Amino acid sequence: MSWEFATIYWRDMLRFVRFRIALFVSLIQPALWMALYGAAMSSNFSRLSAGTALPAGANAVSYLTFMGAGVIALTTLFTSLFGGITLLFDKNWGLMRELLASPMPRNHIILGIGLSGVTKSFIQVMVIMGFGLLIGVRFFPGYSLMQTAGAVLGVLLFVGVFSIGFLFLSSAISMSMDTPEGLQAVITLLTLPLFFASNALYPIDASPGIVRMIAQFNPLTHLVNGVRYFAVGSDFYAIGIHYVYSNSEILQSFLVLVAFAVVMFLVAWRVFKNAVVT
Repeated sequence: MSWEFATIYWRDMLRFVRFRIALFVSLIQPALWMALYGAAMSSNFSRLSAGTALPAGANAVSYLTFMGAGVIALTTLFTSLFGGITLLFDKNWGLMRELLASPMPRNHIILGIGLSGVTKSFIQVMVIMGFGLLIGVRFFPGYSLMQTAGAVLGVLLFVGVFSIGFLFLSSAISMSMDTPEGLQAVITLLTLPLFFASNALYPIDASPGIVRMIAQFNPLTHLVNGVRYFAVGSDFYAIGIHYVYSNSEILQSFLVLVAFAVVMFLVAWRVFKNAVVT
């Protein structure tokens, strides 16, 4: 079995660790967002929903906890979309020409970058969950140690599949761009509809029909569903809405993410197959 992708993976992880400013910002930014925005909005929502009767058997969840699962998803989205910029730098610095001319299969370049991006996402998710628990986020309510371990693995499974799909997309875009400014413009254009047409920070039940339709096909929505199912529970009440997730719904969300990852790999593989770097 060929393991050339491990070289790409290890090189990208070394770059991530040694670039200490980027490492610090990537870890502290989502934690600050949760602490500042989440804490402020949680107190407002708690005041507005005071006195509301809870559905029988539903677990009351604060907005901070509700948003915490969304922050995990949003951080994964941003990290994954910008993960392919490494390839653009390699391309501009002449390193990509050497990689494409080497005996290494081109799909190993895609796989190495994808796996390094997934590892970064896992690190960030663990930091967010740990910090969230410190500031009052109630992840894994009433779970035993074994249930918590299983829930963490479930969260990481959803995050991993989602992340690698968007890393493949980011890699394909990076190989088609010539400047970091162009890549940033495209990523910003993609981020806005993915961010706002999802259930990461607020419910979409009262949104216009077109937004709800887009959200059903939005991979970010399906990631949030999986994270909330494992980290918060399958039956909870938050910001005036009773959420109930069935096993079949979560399986459907997972399959959507798997299908998205497969399609994005095929797109990235086609771009790399036809790539010519001079």
